Amino acid sequence: MPQYYKLGRVREMADGDEDFVAALAAAFIEEVPEDAERLKKAVPEEDYYETYQAAHKMKPTIDLFELGILETLIEVQDWGKFEQGDKNIDKQLQTVLTAVENATNEIKADFNL
Repeated sequence: MPQYYKLGRVREMADGDEDFVAALAAAFIEEVPEDAERLKKAVPEEDYYETYQAAHKMKPTIDLFELGILETLIEVQDWGKFEQGDKNIDKQLQTVLTAVENATNEIKADFNL
């Protein structure tokens, strides 16, 4: 049973089509870690636009796979959107990056990707 992500919403969307579930898992692996890397680079550089874009792109997939960090990801997104340079979001960024890494590794193992 997955520990770092949930498939409830994914399976509901797939309506019993396990190939579609596998395709969504593959899309997660392909896109989310790449966007997380964008965040990892953009936040320390105070690249607000890139931070906002990457976090915003990740939100639907993070929500769909229920990583449990949606609110934290929104904090990171809003830091970029509203250019909150006076606010330190390093802790939130690390929470997001850790959750993405854990879920990515688990999805790879669970779906043999």
